Amino acid sequence: MKKGCSVILLMVLTLAFGLTVQAKGEETIKTGVYADGIDLSGKTAAEATAAIEAYVEELKEVEITLLAADDNEVTTTAGELGITWANRELVTEAMELGTHGNVIERYKILKDLEHENKVFEIAFTFDIQAINDILTNKCAKYDREAVNVSLKRENGAFQIVEGQTGYILDIETSIDVVNNYLTKEWDYQACSIALDIQVDEPEGSAEELAAVSDVLGSFTTSYATSGSSRSANVQNGCELINGITLYPGEEFSTYEAVAPFTQANGYYMAGSYMNGKVVDSLGGGICQVSTTLYNAVLLAELEVTERHNHSMIVSYVDPSADAAIAESSGKDFKFVNNLDYPIYIEGYVKNKQITFNIYGKETRDAGRSVRYESEVLEVINPPADAIYADASQPIGYIVTESAHIGYKARLWKIVTENGVEVSRTQVNSSSYKMVPRSATVGTATDDPVAYEEIMAAIGTNSVDHVKNVIALLTNQNQEQAAVE
Repeated sequence: MKKGCSVILLMVLTLAFGLTVQAKGEETIKTGVYADGIDLSGKTAAEATAAIEAYVEELKEVEITLLAADDNEVTTTAGELGITWANRELVTEAMELGTHGNVIERYKILKDLEHENKVFEIAFTFDIQAINDILTNKCAKYDREAVNVSLKRENGAFQIVEGQTGYILDIETSIDVVNNYLTKEWDYQACSIALDIQVDEPEGSAEELAAVSDVLGSFTTSYATSGSSRSANVQNGCELINGITLYPGEEFSTYEAVAPFTQANGYYMAGSYMNGKVVDSLGGGICQVSTTLYNAVLLAELEVTERHNHSMIVSYVDPSADAAIAESSGKDFKFVNNLDYPIYIEGYVKNKQITFNIYGKETRDAGRSVRYESEVLEVINPPADAIYADASQPIGYIVTESAHIGYKARLWKIVTENGVEVSRTQVNSSSYKMVPRSATVGTATDDPVAYEEIMAAIGTNSVDHVKNVIALLTNQNQEQAAVE
C-alpha cells in the first residue's frame, strides 16, 4: 500500500512540475524567473545571456549629464563611461533554480514561482579610467581660477578692480561620486550627476586695498646705451610686471611673470650672458628688469626668497646689487610680501630708464631709513688676450669679445634712525667671472706666407697685433690685385 502511494505522489509531482525529459544541453530556465525586467522563462543559458547583453547594449545609449563648474553641463553616455555587465554568474544561478534538492523542495520552488516571480538583479561596473578621462578632458575645462580683488593705477590714482570667484573640479572625488551613483543609485534612465566642485573665493577687499597709498621702495636704472631690441625687451618685461597686487604671505616669481621668452610674448633677439660670453637670445636684457625690481624690493624691506647674481658683472648697478633670471639655468628672482597689508608693483619706462615703485601702507617709523652699500672684496683682472684660429673662415675674418673683470663682492643693508646707524647686515655675496678679451680669427688662405704670418700673430696672444697683421695682409692683397 505504501509503495502504491509513493508512486501516485511521484506521478502527481511530475505532473505538477510539468517536467519533460530533455537532453542535457537543452535545459531551460523555469517560468517566472527574471533578470531585472527581462523575462528569462523558458530560455536556455545562451538565450538568457544574449537577452541580458542586448539589454546592456541598450543601456550604453542612455545619456548621463555631468554637472561641471559654473553650471556647465557635459553630456555623455553610459557606454562612454564604460558600463559592463558585472555578475554574469546570474545566468547560472537562474538555470539552477528549482533543480537542486529533493522532489519536495523543487516542487515548493516551482509553486512559489506561480505566485511570485524570482527577480535577479543585474549588477554593473564602470570603467574608472574612462570616467577620469571624461572628467579631465571634458569637465575640467570649465574650471575657473579665482581672481583676487586688485588695484589698477591710472593717472596717478588707484582704482579697485573687482575679483572673481573660482571653481575647481575635484577629479578624484568626482570619480567616486559618478561611480557610486551609477552602481548604487542609478535607475537606468537618463540622469544628471552633480560633480564635486570646489569654490575658491577671491582674496581681498576694497577696504584692504584702500590702505595701499605709500611708496615703500623705488629704484631706477638706465639702459641708454642699449639698442632697439634690448630696449624693447626691457620695456616688455616691465609692462608684464606692472600692475601686480600681492597680498600678505604671497610669493612673487619674476620668471613666471615675464616668461615665456618668445616672439609671441613680445621679445626680440638681444645680447645676454651665457657660459662667459655675450650671445644673442630672445629676451636679452630682461635681467635689467629683475635687477631694478630687486633693488626696489630691498628698499621696501620685503622678504627675498631667491636671488642669483649674473655670471659676469653688469654695468647698470653696483656689484652684488643685481638679480639675474635665466630659463636655461633655472635662475629666478622671488620675494614674499611679508607685510601686514597688500602691496602694488608699479613699473614704467621713460627716456630709456626703467623704474619700479612698491606701494603699500607705510608702518616704519618716520625717523628710520634704509640704504644698501656694495663692498668689493676682490678684483680679478683678466690675463693676456685669448685668440682662437678658425680654419673655416678666410684671413681677414675676426670676431672679438670684450674682457670682463672678475669680482667678489657683498651687499650690506644699513639701517639708520634719526641719522644714527643702528644696524649693518650682509644681504648677499656674489662672485663674477673674469673673462679675458678674446678673438676668433680666420686662417683659411692659399698663400702659405700669409698663413704663416697670421698664425704667428695669433701666437702673440695680442688681439691688437692680430688686427694689425690682418690690416697689413689685406693691404698687400689689395695692392697686388691692383697691379694685376
